[in-house]
Amino acid sequence: MHPKDLNITDFQYELNPERIAQYPVEQRDNSKLVIASENIQQDFFYNIDQYIPSNSLMIFNDTKVIHARLEFKKTTGARIEIFLLNPTAPFTDMEQAFSSKEPQTWNCLVGNLKKWKGDSLLLEAKIKNESVELQANLVSLGNTSQQVKFSWSSTNITFAELIQHFGVIPLPPYMNRKAEADDLFRYQTVYANKMGSVAAPTAGLHFTEEVFKKLEEKNISKGFVTLDVGAGTFKPVSSAIIGEHEMHTETVYISLETIQKIKQYINNQKIIAVGTTTTRTLESMFWFANKLRKNPKADFFIDQWAPYDDANMGLSPFEALEILENHLISIDKSFLEGKTQLIIAPSYRFKFIDILITNFHQPSSTLLLLVAAFYGEKWKDVYDFALKNNFRFLSYGDSCLFIR
Repeated sequence: MHPKDLNITDFQYELNPERIAQYPVEQRDNSKLVIASENIQQDFFYNIDQYIPSNSLMIFNDTKVIHARLEFKKTTGARIEIFLLNPTAPFTDMEQAFSSKEPQTWNCLVGNLKKWKGDSLLLEAKIKNESVELQANLVSLGNTSQQVKFSWSSTNITFAELIQHFGVIPLPPYMNRKAEADDLFRYQTVYANKMGSVAAPTAGLHFTEEVFKKLEEKNISKGFVTLDVGAGTFKPVSSAIIGEHEMHTETVYISLETIQKIKQYINNQKIIAVGTTTTRTLESMFWFANKLRKNPKADFFIDQWAPYDDANMGLSPFEALEILENHLISIDKSFLEGKTQLIIAPSYRFKFIDILITNFHQPSSTLLLLVAAFYGEKWKDVYDFALKNNFRFLSYGDSCLFIR
């Protein structure tokens, strides 16, 4: 069956709001772990090394959550919340936007928009011993988001420094609370490196230096990719048929070093993806290689239905990695940058992933579709097991190790 024809009711389960973790466990690696292979069992995350094959490769998403929520208070007392999504001018690249000291426009979600009549919104503070004023102006209205221009009074302060000071960590909408001091640390992975996400790659929240040491003792290697997680990750499939759902688009970065490392492991050792965002990034690589094989000048944009509508011409995962490696060498670049709208749903055939580490996801979500594609119909048994054994769900919840 083509995934367009799947009914979303087949990917629902009863999730009591009380099972949604509002706070993380005290120690990251003390979260519970379901091990789903031929049988289903449970343990704690700090023992995950016992279930990972020696000499394998584990890939992480090293994106870093930005302080994407900005709250302004008008002189009338009205509060306007601006949620940063992505830069649109003069930069569309996150890193360029964050390092810039010049005015810039962002695509945003605006709360209490009716109260914003076009006047400038202002925030003031002292940053690096300098008084700085941040100004926000509404540029245009869209169907689902708005264009907002930001400017500030100092030429010594980057946009990253501004939002680090004025903004707050954007907790998911199902956490019915405001971000607290601990969230600044706990809603980031310990290896977060590249700013750009408005949501954490939550499968990685359980890792600690102690867990990494155990993995190293089994000769389990690490690799990193980057996917800037967008707000669309929380958007449930609202249509009855999955084919009517428009998947969100996110930016991905994959280094030549990571491609070469995966190439070393692809035919002989296991590759473990930490999270659905890592999985989508790795699988998108294959479809970009498929495009390059047909057209060496192809752009890196993967349509959500590309794997299902476009034949891969018998391309093997190893051949795909060679194409990507040669492409980067030919253009003298050290990393790939692209955009992916890839939706992974049942009938999808994975190219790079042998084992998946992930959290428990919302009913009717594209993240749950990915889990079902990877593990099959038995995903329901795993979720039933977790519900019956008091596992905690969603971003700050417990973890699951899927071994096919």
